[in-house]
Amino acid sequence: MLLYLIRHGKPDYTTDSLLPQGVLQAEAVGKRLAASGINKVFSSPMGRARQTAEPTCRLLGLDCKIEDWAHEVEDERLTPYPDGVLKSVTRVQNTLYRVDGKIDLPYDRAYECDGFSSSRMQEAVRRIELGGKDFLQRLGYKQEGAVYRIIRPNDDRVALFCHSVMGRAWLSTLLHIPIHLMWSGFLYTYTGVTVVEFKNNPDGYTAPTCLCYSDMSHLYAHGPDMLHDDHVFL
Repeated sequence: MLLYLIRHGKPDYTTDSLLPQGVLQAEAVGKRLAASGINKVFSSPMGRARQTAEPTCRLLGLDCKIEDWAHEVEDERLTPYPDGVLKSVTRVQNTLYRVDGKIDLPYDRAYECDGFSSSRMQEAVRRIELGGKDFLQRLGYKQEGAVYRIIRPNDDRVALFCHSVMGRAWLSTLLHIPIHLMWSGFLYTYTGVTVVEFKNNPDGYTAPTCLCYSDMSHLYAHGPDMLHDDHVFL
């Protein structure tokens, strides 16, 4: 199985809908996903994600199923670090997640990192982890410890339209990347496509492999006007 995680297009956050540029980005990624042979489409319940999924569903003649657990992380991502002003953990300068030995914090101690330690991200990630585990089991892959038992091998190509913080949080748990290093080294572009493979190994077990992260070749294919100087931010 191939799992495609797609961030929404450029939004108006106040209305939870796409800006005109975001609509164009959604059309571009829809063409890319239609060519990829997607056969199942899911989305966060939030408007900007559902609107981004519309062109893909239209081009492929598929329905979009809503996954409530995939909604964006809201207040849990706020931290007063380092200046006392509440902000998203994404707005913290990424160097601060790496200095003073923080870069060496292992997965199980990552929430000790300044910024994350003063946020509620750990509870949000736990919610996403549990929702994602149920989602994958419904698709045929049941987590058992560090690996997944293949309960229904398939060659599906599954698209999930979601969000920057939610997507990175889930990838952190899927790939066992310490959360602070995910934030110090990985941003998520508008309509960026991440592809994760669950290979149907003959012994009946699999583990997620990231084939590409936040790819936006579909935007370049439509020219530089599809991009924007703040396209990586929330």
